[in-house]
Amino acid sequence: MKLSAPTQIVYLIAAVLAILGLLAGPLGVIAALAAYAGWLSFAGWAVLAIGCFMKGM
Repeated sequence: MKLSAPTQIVYLIAAVLAILGLLAGPLGVIAALAAYAGWLSFAGWAVLAIGCFMKGM
């Protein structure tokens, strides 16, 4: 399996999701998203992983 670098937009989406998860969870800045902090962090990782596995994404 050959991996490729994700595109810039995929990287930015993954980074935004991860930052939202960090702000909602351990830092507690966004209390409305606290229940979804783990899922936001996981979604950021999953988007980045899919971007690496799929060529041109």
